[in-house]
Amino acid sequence: MTQLDACWSSRFEAMRVHVANHPLVTHKITVLRDKNTPSPTFRLLVEELVTLLAYEATREVRVHEIEVETPLTKTKGVHLSNPQPLIVPVLRAGLGMLEGMMKLLPTAEVGFLGIKRNEETLEPYTYAERLPDDLTGRQIFIIDPMLATGGTLIDSIKYVFDRGATEVTAVCLLGAPEGLKAVEASVGDKNVTIVLGALDEKLNEIGYIVPGLGDAGDRLYGLAE
Repeated sequence: MTQLDACWSSRFEAMRVHVANHPLVTHKITVLRDKNTPSPTFRLLVEELVTLLAYEATREVRVHEIEVETPLTKTKGVHLSNPQPLIVPVLRAGLGMLEGMMKLLPTAEVGFLGIKRNEETLEPYTYAERLPDDLTGRQIFIIDPMLATGGTLIDSIKYVFDRGATEVTAVCLLGAPEGLKAVEASVGDKNVTIVLGALDEKLNEIGYIVPGLGDAGDRLYGLAE
């Protein structure tokens, strides 16, 4: 654990926060930050990076014991429990993270949330959703590249808990201290974990993460929202 990890773990006692500490993660984030990295390379690196983050995010995924027969003998192992985890990309940039998560959780179900930030007020609003009505007992993995002001993630977490989810793990490429504080204040004692590729310095005056990597959606797909 880095000093940064220890610092944030102590500040966010109710909400668990894990900042990845791995040279491959740092390398990929460095290339993503470069404004000259083209969209095809950006998309590929995001997928690779999310697979690394998913390894950390799924440490507490629910499993049950089963017996299997090897070529030599019988032994015990584990299998993912039902109901299967539900992965929820936040449109549209979260779609660029989906394949990276599915590589580790190929049997997971996938839902979608469309939450957009008003660029003037910085407040999020939901414009689309495709989720089961009943999420009772489900483990939810919300994926969204940037945890900036925290508004989008707060709305997403509330949305799935209101439908019965029991725990949420959010996977983000980058986060800002202001966003983490806002999410912690909102979730209270709910079972929430945040997994970040990096924790950046701050938000600027228009709510973008600094140093950041720009607008993740535009850099993934090359089109203005």
